[in-house]
Amino acid sequence: MPATKKKRGAPRRGEARAQIVESAIEAFAERGFEAATTREIADRARIDQGLLTYHFPNKDLLWRAAADRLFSVLGEQLDQRFSTLPDARPEDRVRGAIREYVMWVAEHPAFFRFLVDEGNLSNPRTRWLVDTHLKPRFSFIKEAGLAQAMDIEDDALPHAFFALSGAAGLIFAVSANCRRLTGVDPTRRAAIEAHADFVADLIVG
Repeated sequence: MPATKKKRGAPRRGEARAQIVESAIEAFAERGFEAATTREIADRARIDQGLLTYHFPNKDLLWRAAADRLFSVLGEQLDQRFSTLPDARPEDRVRGAIREYVMWVAEHPAFFRFLVDEGNLSNPRTRWLVDTHLKPRFSFIKEAGLAQAMDIEDDALPHAFFALSGAAGLIFAVSANCRRLTGVDPTRRAAIEAHADFVADLIVG
């Protein structure tokens, strides 16, 4: 007897919510908040739209859950990295964090696209993103000793923050362009390692 196909909407609640959020991250990164639809996200997650609406009554809440998920995973990885270097010099701590950040962005290219889609807007959603996630990350960089490691003044930190964000993520967000333009596949492990080293040298020196 042939196996019975699993019905749409069959995942348990926790699994369904996780599937929805991961599918939302992909959809928002690829199409932006305005173009992505909850129906499309439900299709990507292979669940009924009614189940999506049960977990997330509107698209704004779903977008915020996607942002929470991205920054939560990023924070866990960076915190784990810093916990292994409690007594390291500021330069080594910052260099290690930068390399870890680049490696993580390479594994999550949607992160850069997700931020860029919202980055030039000013609305309640994007203000929430800045206040909830970006300000703590910026404070983290300040407290990690980035200015000291780079031998720069604190008023140059905004430039360093955005230079790091762009340098770390753009090559992976537009990997197809990179392959065609340079012949380098930035998704290969050797290329990721080389890029992590390059960005760390660029920011820390």
